[in-house]
Amino acid sequence: MNLKEKIGSGKAVVAIIGLGYVGLPLAIEFAKKGFKTFGLDIDNRKVSLLKEKKSYIKHIPSENIKNLKNFEPSADFSKLRYCDCAIVCVPTPLTEMKEPDMSYVVNTTEMISKYLKKGQLIVLESTTYPGTTDEVVKPILEKTGLKAGKDFYLAFSPEREDPGNKNFTTKTIPKVVGGINKISTDIASLLYGSVINKIVSVSSMKVAEATKMLENTFRAINIALVNELKILFDKMGFDVWEVIEASKTKPFGYMPFYPGPGWGGHCIPIDPFYLSWKAKQYNFQTKFIELAGEVNTRMPEYVIEKLQDALNKKGLALSRSKILLLGMSYKKDSDDIRESPSLELIEILEKKGAQVSYNDPYIPIIPKMRHHKIEKKSVALTSKNLKGFDAVLISTNHTNYDYDFILKNSKLIVDTRNAINKKDSKIVRA
Repeated sequence: MNLKEKIGSGKAVVAIIGLGYVGLPLAIEFAKKGFKTFGLDIDNRKVSLLKEKKSYIKHIPSENIKNLKNFEPSADFSKLRYCDCAIVCVPTPLTEMKEPDMSYVVNTTEMISKYLKKGQLIVLESTTYPGTTDEVVKPILEKTGLKAGKDFYLAFSPEREDPGNKNFTTKTIPKVVGGINKISTDIASLLYGSVINKIVSVSSMKVAEATKMLENTFRAINIALVNELKILFDKMGFDVWEVIEASKTKPFGYMPFYPGPGWGGHCIPIDPFYLSWKAKQYNFQTKFIELAGEVNTRMPEYVIEKLQDALNKKGLALSRSKILLLGMSYKKDSDDIRESPSLELIEILEKKGAQVSYNDPYIPIIPKMRHHKIEKKSVALTSKNLKGFDAVLISTNHTNYDYDFILKNSKLIVDTRNAINKKDSKIVRA
């Protein structure tokens, strides 16, 4: 039985490598459809929790895992020898110099190469610059002597997860697929089409890779635009949020984007730098992208300046103030802390001498991060606690916060998200 037949009959064995916000929901979809699915991850904590039928991601209930019959989580990558298809969903962070860190992709690909066999399908989903699958993944796999597109199938399909978004799921978000040749595209499209409603096939892996770059660079540039206008309109004496609300009444030619304390998540703060780095190989400068990066990267400093000014007006020095930061995740109603501007806000505040605590109902303890070392636990949001802080800094506007209660019991609020949409002498927009 060839791979097409195995996929069509539901007998193909699938490995999802990397069980984070992208890999775990994808693994669940394949297992739900009846495919034997291995979930592989080097994080033993994740594997142990999954074996206990417990979820570690807020928007994925443990019930979704308890009912799976074909899912086997493991840290044993030798399971790849039993697999017909392997989908790679590992991190692609930046180095300290804002250059692509391909170590996770390289290490994972080298592990796959140990068990690569004829007729297998390998798909990279990790967000990356155009050319990665062809220039990084393919050469490692071909060291085995097997040829991509001939002996095994190779494709790229960008992840499009939006953690916490109840309107779209892994199954309902259209899936872009591009292979090294037509047969690879067809095989990968057939596999994804088994569990996802709509497949969008493109002409190459580079086009598929560039699709994700365009999507997130578009967002990064527009976020930078409204962040810059927030600063300008503040200097001019009016509120950017009111301007946005008025502008979005136009039924054509406008799409609302909202300012904040910076940018966050695994994609938007990272993808534009991947693309601008790759552009340099073609002697091309991506001016829009680099400018957006400068604007968005500076936003935490702007927020701190607004906080410092507000404290000064009260005769308080930031270096002797107690600050409560509300919301550690990068977006509301999520437990995703990756690249969250809240992390940088805490570090800047503590460098300036402030005493900083935080509250986030979804993040009881700040986990270990690649680029941040913050050891804190969420404090209770009580009347007594709120009154004990010199200022409350709203970094993430979770919907379950009682903002009337927060306003009533706080001395000063610096609001970066327009969470409290009312005029009050205690509130400073930032």
